[in-house]
Amino acid sequence: MSEFADLARRALRDGGYSMRAAARAVNYDLAYLSRVLNGKQRPSAKLANALDELVGAGGALSGVVMNPDDASRVARSAAEPSRLDAGTVDALADVLSAYRRLDDVVKPESVLPATLAQMNEITRMLKEARGPHRDQLAEVASEFVQFGGWMLAQVRDDAQAVRLLGDALELADEIGNGTLAAQALNFKGYIARQQSRPQGIARWFTAAADTPGAHPAQRLGDILQASAGWAEVGETDRALRMVEQAERLTDEAARVPPPDTAYWLTPEFNRLNLGLATLALRRYDQAADHLSAGLAGLPEDLQGAPWTWEHREALEKAREAR
Repeated sequence: MSEFADLARRALRDGGYSMRAAARAVNYDLAYLSRVLNGKQRPSAKLANALDELVGAGGALSGVVMNPDDASRVARSAAEPSRLDAGTVDALADVLSAYRRLDDVVKPESVLPATLAQMNEITRMLKEARGPHRDQLAEVASEFVQFGGWMLAQVRDDAQAVRLLGDALELADEIGNGTLAAQALNFKGYIARQQSRPQGIARWFTAAADTPGAHPAQRLGDILQASAGWAEVGETDRALRMVEQAERLTDEAARVPPPDTAYWLTPEFNRLNLGLATLALRRYDQAADHLSAGLAGLPEDLQGAPWTWEHREALEKAREAR
């Protein structure tokens, strides 16, 4: 099920490396590298790590390569989903984690095809899965479908993104996972923001914040983003109350690590959400301060993440308006 070849080819292309240049850079035989990048031979761990380092993926690219035991286990479960085991679910969860990290360092267009291929295979397995590990697989499937929706949203295939996020929400509800459900709704709010639809921003982020089982850090971020939507539709008092509500949640959210499905929801990241809220409320000095601090506080590996463009754009707008 590894899509390493496709991901590596695209990451090398994005980095300006031809196959020949990459072979020279990592000191590997061109013929061997060609077989790997064309999906004809499994990469060694050493080669996967070398290519990962070459494109600056921080371990995310090499992380999609399963070890031989896990690869065999997953292949058996894919062939006979009714015999799904815990090791398969764990291996797929690890691959999903690597894909999420790739999103922070590689162009979304380059991650999307492999993401959708993995998503389709996992959802196919889920349809036929039986036994005590099915719910755990459903959790991974829900998150993979949700991630597929997020990737489609980044490349502005909004209709397909919304469809997948609806599917992810249904899977999350099926297994009673409020964290995953809230994140799917959050991404619908993100799409509404890209479409400049304040009613949708208010609706989806409010729904995400009110989802039973949502993590405190999710609720904090969703309340702030919802407040921006309410401010934009003229409900200023409601927006201000939501900002105050979010401020009361700040300490609670900071006391516990963010959920794996939304690992980026650190206190620094939520400064970005507060910046968006205060920008919508036309408090430009505050917005500029929050957005600037939030961007500066991101971990080094997230500083250049593709999704930071909207926060940088918002910061520029706040600075121009104050």
